[in-house]
Amino acid sequence: MTRKRLALWPLGMILILVGMLLAAGGGWLAALGGSLYYLPSGLACLVSGILFCRGNRLGLWLYLAVVAVTVVWAIAEVGLHFWLLLPRLCGPLVLALYMMMPWVRHALGLGQAAAPGERQGRAGSGARAFAAAVVVGAVLLGGGAWALHWSKGNAQSSAPLAPQSATSWSDYAGDKGGQRFSPASQITPANVDRLKVAWTYRTGDLPTNGMPQMFEATPLQIGNSLYLCTGHNIVIALDADTGKERWRHDPKVEAKGVYTLACRGVAYHEATDPAIRECRSRILMGTVDGRMIALDAQTGRRCQDFGRNGEIPLHVGLGSVKPGVQFVTSPPTILGNVAVVGGFVLDNMGTGNPSGVVRAFDVTSGKQLWAWDAGRHDPNALLKPGETYVHGSPNAWSLFSADPKLGLVYIPTGNPSPDHFGGTRSADMERYGSSVVALDIATGKLRWSFQTVHHDLWDYDVASQPVLVDLPLNGQQVPALIQPTKQGEIFLLDRRTGRSLAPVEERPVPRGNVPGERYAATQPVSLAFPSLVPPPLREADMWGATPIDQLWCRIEYRRLRYAGRFTPPSLDNSLILPGNNGIMNWGSVAVDAERSIMIVPTSYMPLLLKLIPRKDAPKSDEITLEGRGAISPMNGTPYAVRTERPFVSPLGIPCNAPPWGRLTAIDLKTRQILWQRPLGTTVDHAPLGLPVPGVFNQGGAMVTRGGLAFIGATLDNYLRAFDLKSGKELWKGRLPAGGQALPMSYVSPRTGKQYVVISAGGHSFMHTKIGDYVVAYSLQDPETDK
Repeated sequence: MTRKRLALWPLGMILILVGMLLAAGGGWLAALGGSLYYLPSGLACLVSGILFCRGNRLGLWLYLAVVAVTVVWAIAEVGLHFWLLLPRLCGPLVLALYMMMPWVRHALGLGQAAAPGERQGRAGSGARAFAAAVVVGAVLLGGGAWALHWSKGNAQSSAPLAPQSATSWSDYAGDKGGQRFSPASQITPANVDRLKVAWTYRTGDLPTNGMPQMFEATPLQIGNSLYLCTGHNIVIALDADTGKERWRHDPKVEAKGVYTLACRGVAYHEATDPAIRECRSRILMGTVDGRMIALDAQTGRRCQDFGRNGEIPLHVGLGSVKPGVQFVTSPPTILGNVAVVGGFVLDNMGTGNPSGVVRAFDVTSGKQLWAWDAGRHDPNALLKPGETYVHGSPNAWSLFSADPKLGLVYIPTGNPSPDHFGGTRSADMERYGSSVVALDIATGKLRWSFQTVHHDLWDYDVASQPVLVDLPLNGQQVPALIQPTKQGEIFLLDRRTGRSLAPVEERPVPRGNVPGERYAATQPVSLAFPSLVPPPLREADMWGATPIDQLWCRIEYRRLRYAGRFTPPSLDNSLILPGNNGIMNWGSVAVDAERSIMIVPTSYMPLLLKLIPRKDAPKSDEITLEGRGAISPMNGTPYAVRTERPFVSPLGIPCNAPPWGRLTAIDLKTRQILWQRPLGTTVDHAPLGLPVPGVFNQGGAMVTRGGLAFIGATLDNYLRAFDLKSGKELWKGRLPAGGQALPMSYVSPRTGKQYVVISAGGHSFMHTKIGDYVVAYSLQDPETDK
């Protein structure tokens, strides 16, 4: 008997430990006003463990009763969502199954053959049947949840279109309107499964000294060449059919102090003036050390007519610029002979940050044509001698769009510096923050502006490129602008006037109590499209790998200040969803105007944020790392700010439930969702490769006339193709590194073959695999496809 009892001790001690943790945590949670499930279930597990240690079979029945109650509670709380039930039920059910093992039942005196044992045998059979019923029921009930993460659609695709002999991809997003649409139609839902790697190129530009680096470039395709840039602003030209390097230019950038090395792309210009003999076709690129460089697209040599030695300085008029605080990550936008460029300004450093001024330059000479400084009373006013543009004014770091017919360039703006305290901002600084503005390309004068967030305290700057599309409204084709936002709203505007083409409601939002701060009473909510904004988080939405870390997340949720997506920053720890990564970021949306379908990638990852009074903040002008978070100084304000992202358990598991990323198709005519599905899986990050569907993504989707949506972007290293009609995943190709870039597609003018190309270089902050690859896919010849 003693040996039998000793055999039960490990199981009993596990139950005692689990019971103590659940009971202690459950008591804390109950005191915070949370779920009452954990305290009694923890106490029951504790008693069950003691009974097991004593060899008492009542411990088994008590634990099975806990499992039964847990199943009922879990389904009542989250319904039949498989991935939400998994952390609630997996651990308890595994333990229940272990208890059915012969050595456990034998130690408890169950399943023996003697006369008294016949009753014991019946008891053992009953226990096994009860446990099996619980497990099978949970699995069957939970299995129905797979469908709840995916809504299949049946949009009507247009008839097959004749393939074109050749196409081009001459702007970052395919065209100046940012549609991310390729007219190539050779690859279709019927043959995409034959897509294979055509060629792979390696840039050789890999991170050094642990410096964060992202290879986010989308190549341009002009004729037989591709043009792209690397994190160190090395510009490379490749053969469009073979991937063979034609030329490269290394500007030898000074990267010291740069927060993150990234270059999303270059811009292309072809001269129409016959008087220009050199550099008739040229590549322009902004750099991480504050320059803009012009290169001959044919040779890679510097265009000597552009500034001095083919470059112009971009820090002129900004005052003293500390390395890494202001630089360019997105390509300039070129319209006619004008190149418009903004710049990234490092978040939360202080009110003395460099200006976010947007400037236009002559593409040929590099001469500055105009400037628009969102922080000046007259944004176009010329600088006086010794004067600088306004420090801390809203910047424009993302991708611009342009309308050649209207002569307008559309600028998505950030919020004034710093991001999370606005008590020192002037009225001029507030006017154009977190907005989309339309500027006259010839003069830089404001034509119109539309603000997406009032008095932005959340870093909900407009990160997505505006997308231009003509839509049928009231019997007319109206030139529209679609503006996705970090907070999840998608605004629909008339791009001629900025007038909203759909209702926009100003809804009340919570106000904070931080001394010296002021708060907007309302925030705009778009009714143009079905909302992709998640409902406010509840305690029941907390997740984790086990009941223990899920309990930890519940306790933290109850301790945090949270009042929805506009929870104001405070001196307490606050939960901010979506956080500064946003629901939609620089990947924006893709539009197939011919089918009137918009493809929207979204992410859902909360951020923890806390304001720190100046007296308690680190005495440093730099970002201070602290645990899983970082403290930024916000100089010039009464506070520093601590940010931590994402909101995860001690095991590193997200506290908010999956899916954390989705892909949605919206009909632009009916403005209804056609289909929605989780995007990507955790296979490259989760323990044991557990493929939880729907992950954080960064990079954007591309659609083709062939009826497909292509997207990398996810935490797992794949490029995927989806049927635009149904949303079904038709193909995925394994990438050698993370695909955090916008894919593109073209038909070669030399071979007539369609290629799909993506940069696979990973993302330091997403912890995807780092690399330096450009990967091109094409259809494999059916005769050799064996």
